[in-house]
Amino acid sequence: MEINYKNHTYFTGKDLALSVIGGRWKIAIIWCLLQESPLRLSEMQKKLPEVNQRMLIRQLRELEDDKIITRSVYPVVPPRVEYQLSEIGRLLEPVVISICDWGDIFSEAVQKDAKQVETE
Repeated sequence: MEINYKNHTYFTGKDLALSVIGGRWKIAIIWCLLQESPLRLSEMQKKLPEVNQRMLIRQLRELEDDKIITRSVYPVVPPRVEYQLSEIGRLLEPVVISICDWGDIFSEAVQKDAKQVETE
């Protein structure tokens, strides 16, 4: 089955999904929005201090373009912009939780292996 999306052809839904949510910060952004929503850019930066503003904005735009998040701009001075998960984005909750849980287990295994190497 071919899936055409944004001038790309994907051969499985898995390929398409990884293309949409892949990226260094996308899962972290989705996680933040699952924990608290809506969030402003400055609030998200506080939750993700390792990412620079340029990269965060880029990842947010990609997620918005893929309809994973919505961006609301309020007509006030200065402009207020908030991000939240869309309906389809909220469906990622079990996926993101599973990835985070696996990451915790993997992290423990890596630390255990590192300790074994140190004692040898």
